[in-house]
Amino acid sequence: MANIKFSKKLFEKEIGKLNDEMQMRIAMFGTPVESVTDIDIEIEVFPNRPDLLSYQGFKKSFLAFLGKKTGLREYKVKKPEKDYKVIIDPSVKDVRPYTVCAIVKELILDENKIKELIDVQEKLHNTIGRRRKKVAIGIYPLDKIKLPITFKAMEPDKIKFIPLESSKEMSGLQILQRHPIGKEYAHLLAGKVKFPIFVDADHNVLSMPPIINSELTGRVVVTTKDVFVECSGTDLNALNKCLNILVTTMDEMGGKIYQMELSGLKLITPDLTSEKMKISLVNTNKLLGLNLSEKELGQCLEKMGHNYKDGFAEVASWRNDVLHEVDLIEDVAIAYGYENFIEDFPEIATVGKEDFKEIIKRKISEIFIGLNMLEVSNYHLTKREDQFSKMGINEKNEKEFIEVEGSKTDYTILRKDLSHYLLKNFSENIDSEYPQFIFEMGRTFNLIDEKIIEGENLACAVTPGNFTQIKQTLEYFFRMINLEVKFKEPLQSPVHFIEGRVGEIILDEKVIGYIGEIHPRILRNWKIKMPVALFEIKLEEIFEKLK
Repeated sequence: MANIKFSKKLFEKEIGKLNDEMQMRIAMFGTPVESVTDIDIEIEVFPNRPDLLSYQGFKKSFLAFLGKKTGLREYKVKKPEKDYKVIIDPSVKDVRPYTVCAIVKELILDENKIKELIDVQEKLHNTIGRRRKKVAIGIYPLDKIKLPITFKAMEPDKIKFIPLESSKEMSGLQILQRHPIGKEYAHLLAGKVKFPIFVDADHNVLSMPPIINSELTGRVVVTTKDVFVECSGTDLNALNKCLNILVTTMDEMGGKIYQMELSGLKLITPDLTSEKMKISLVNTNKLLGLNLSEKELGQCLEKMGHNYKDGFAEVASWRNDVLHEVDLIEDVAIAYGYENFIEDFPEIATVGKEDFKEIIKRKISEIFIGLNMLEVSNYHLTKREDQFSKMGINEKNEKEFIEVEGSKTDYTILRKDLSHYLLKNFSENIDSEYPQFIFEMGRTFNLIDEKIIEGENLACAVTPGNFTQIKQTLEYFFRMINLEVKFKEPLQSPVHFIEGRVGEIILDEKVIGYIGEIHPRILRNWKIKMPVALFEIKLEEIFEKLK
């Protein structure tokens, strides 16, 4: 969650009087008021609405919610002019492979608007951008840049420029070692042979993402009229959403949006084309317990910034949170007003009781937390690459997996196990302190004879770790639940384990899982530098024994 502050005077001038009724409407919109002074109003914005992280973004959406400017806000986007191009060099592929860019002209800036741009930039860094790991943003005065621009990677000692808030030229390594911002984000480039940079046609460095801009070409001031905007990172979808949020914010400040050609990705950005998504009136009324008419459904959607026609909603390109029909239905509920829902109590009396399996799972968690292990929780959906190729499995030989239709991301299949996710967790935390001990309990999904079989699994992993260490952990767990487990060398084990360092886990003569050391080849696939020991078991047999 993030808080944003803006001028109370400006709010009352452009939106309305900030009385008790207005504060209640702000809260019902999903952005509760944190504080109000004679000068400022501070609101809380939840992670699912990064488009509200600036005053301009909030104003646009809140005015629609109030019924003043409803429907989808349309922006004019001009096609690329001469040299409005960013050349993406292949050298960035292994460092920071993507960038999306735009030019915004005829801005009218003052100190408050510059502060707003800086604030929204940093809040996007910390939310969608995962503290710049996934997305980093740069905004530059166009009058100090010669187009076209090149995005490439170079050896750190060959990169030389004056970073922001400095008067001395530094190399890429020196920035990471000496500059305050460089030291804070140095871990994002740790171990990289080359660092990414943006340079203009005169070979002037604009920035070294995701670290810092250049003092000479990367500082926006009140006299700046035209800017170049770039978002670089590892997730193209997240980059596009961030860019769309930024350029529409600047348009609200009076700017005019121009597209840029991305040579290398064969894209032209920004793309503010809306997306059509089906929404059923029957599903909406059933889920919300309402009796809305088609007209009322359309009015609710328009109050949340969408257009509606013939069963389809037109969703804005900067809405990061709308992935499914149920997200639109949530918007309908907000627009209808939670305060307007009527309580309806069932006519039968029931007594609640915690599910037996949940009691056992809670006790299992307590055992592993007592061993100083960290519990993780991963998505039920996973990526093909993570589930198969990174685990040494040829996807062509895997016929029985469950694919999700119409996925909006590259998470397209239901997970078959937890082990690959624990390795993914390790790979995303290679710069964290060692040793690392993690475990997860969760659902897995397998397709057997064309039937979807859901199960509860438990997986635990340690790094650096070995077979003896993980075996002691598993034996301790079974002693604590008063069950006896045996180990046996498997005739055929999962390919991600080292042969000879893997065993079957047997409970009452049934194989319930595998334990062992992860093969170095698999560790390389995940770019994990330390040895990993891991086990994964099915919990159904344990539930039966503990009944």
